[in-house]
Amino acid sequence: MAEQVLADGSATAAELAERFGVSLMTIHRDLDELERQGIVRKFRGGVTAQPSGVFESNVQYRLKSMRPQKAAVAERALKLIEPGMAVLLDDSTSALEIARGLRLGEITPLTVVTNFLEAINLLADRRGIHLMALGGDYDPLHSSFLGVSCVEAVQSLRVDVCFASTSAVFGGHAYHQEQHIVSVKRAMLDSAARNILLLDHTKLGRVALHRVVPLSRFDLVLVDDGASAEALRDLDEHKVPYEVCATGSGG
Repeated sequence: MAEQVLADGSATAAELAERFGVSLMTIHRDLDELERQGIVRKFRGGVTAQPSGVFESNVQYRLKSMRPQKAAVAERALKLIEPGMAVLLDDSTSALEIARGLRLGEITPLTVVTNFLEAINLLADRRGIHLMALGGDYDPLHSSFLGVSCVEAVQSLRVDVCFASTSAVFGGHAYHQEQHIVSVKRAMLDSAARNILLLDHTKLGRVALHRVVPLSRFDLVLVDDGASAEALRDLDEHKVPYEVCATGSGG
């Protein structure tokens, strides 16, 4: 059931009851458990894996969402990386697209630091990349290591550039739904000489529960070309340096 909702994005209880051939009572009981685990959030008559101001989507949903847009942003981000650099990647699926590019590309030697298990697995056997995995409390919903020990590990480092994403951007600030994620992202930004924010356009004009940092903390914002003129005007008004990345540019 979780796989179905993560694949479709949302579903009603009636749809799920019909698909799995069980009663609505059984479906609601199972959906309560999935919500308790943080995999989905309930709404009247059904559930969704899509984010809200207080709910961050499960990593399995985010891995499938906005892939072309994230790839376009990552393609531009890769051009900012030079051999010999120490690069920090957060646990976003946008940063994971950079890891995919590093695995396939020839930007070596390179040191890559990350708390994202997906990125660790992707780069673990890549020659020419010195991989540093940040430890901490493993969070299966984000497939990453978090908590106080992760923050302390980040604080002991100094990297050339940090590539990070966030759930929402509005009014000159970056936002995220979960406080324990916010503390790790802030530590990452503090540890880097240069910070790059990676965004797919759906994150613009949205807010979430916790304010992470003002956008002035980033040296550059990269966003895909699906961003509306109004959303880009908001960045202009707050004097945020940004570049619009063409989706499917191929070069």
